[in-house]
Amino acid sequence: MEKRELIARRIAQELKDGYYVNLGIGIPTLVANYIPPGIEVVLQSENGMLGIGPFPFEGEEDADLINAGKETVTEIPGTSYFSSADSFAMIRGGHIDLTVLGAMEVDERGNIASWMIPGKVVKGMGGSMDLVAGANRVIVAMEHTTKDGRPKILKQTNYVPSNSVARTSEGRRT
Repeated sequence: MEKRELIARRIAQELKDGYYVNLGIGIPTLVANYIPPGIEVVLQSENGMLGIGPFPFEGEEDADLINAGKETVTEIPGTSYFSSADSFAMIRGGHIDLTVLGAMEVDERGNIASWMIPGKVVKGMGGSMDLVAGANRVIVAMEHTTKDGRPKILKQTNYVPSNSVARTSEGRRT
């Protein structure tokens, strides 16, 4: 099994019945495929979808149903759609029980660097700052090293951190 799948499967074990969960771009999107049987969660995406289902089977894709990473997804019964402004109001208002987001780096205080690599074109910073401040619990889904073997878990991030709020291991702000 691929590392990314193992990470997503492990994170899916953290889901609790009744949770509202935001899945970020990358490994986090895979979590939707591994929700344990008997657990009902509602998946939310910053681009304005509440009720995301697993990835569609090949040939069953609907180009109008996409997650924050622009990947096609399915919808569950009761799915709703709204503006990204309303989506971020949910996040900022503390209505998301858990967010799973990716990161380029994490430091020993729980700060994450997740949106800007110096010298690279950035289309937007995404919602990570809002998610780490607004969600009740945060899980970072990432491999522990870069493709060339450099560690991504560091004493201090090399990039600009997305959050300036340290969190405890339980995800509470400190």
